[in-house]
Amino acid sequence: MAWREQDVIKGCIEGNRLYQRQLYEHFASKMLGVCMRYAKDRAEAEDMLQEGFIKVFNNISRFKFEGSFEGWVRRIMVFTAINFFKHRSRKFQEDLDVTGYDAVYSDDVISKISLKEIVLLIQQMPEGYRMIFNLYAVEGYTHKEIAQMLGIAEGTSKSQYARARQFMQAALAKHYQILNEPFQEPK
Repeated sequence: MAWREQDVIKGCIEGNRLYQRQLYEHFASKMLGVCMRYAKDRAEAEDMLQEGFIKVFNNISRFKFEGSFEGWVRRIMVFTAINFFKHRSRKFQEDLDVTGYDAVYSDDVISKISLKEIVLLIQQMPEGYRMIFNLYAVEGYTHKEIAQMLGIAEGTSKSQYARARQFMQAALAKHYQILNEPFQEPK
């Protein structure tokens, strides 16, 4: 079957498994990329993806055919990631207390690092940093919106974003230093 968005959506609303499979196959890799930025590892990202698609199929009849369907699916994936995060809220509160990182890095680092490496660096962030970094820097939510979504103070969102940036700068500086060190044979 060729991809015809409206037909696929209507087929999914009717519960047609072929259309559901087509929708999943069309969006799965892109949405896994979204989930990977929020998850601590691939297994957690795959769990988020599966749960997100269950929500997509359970709520597809609510899609109004206004705006981007892909954006609608993406929003469900982001809120699924937030729900994963909230279920571990105690851990989140611990992450809020982690001290910051100070580092200076060269702009050359960005040009030498791949997207895959950036995602891996984001995954290494403490969970609180990772969530706020993604919501603010990638998804474009304001600190006020993030505070409302996560049930935290707006100032907490701002400070966690600043710490996330410091963490990323330190990680990039370390990565840059590794890239510039000459390879030495083991003795």
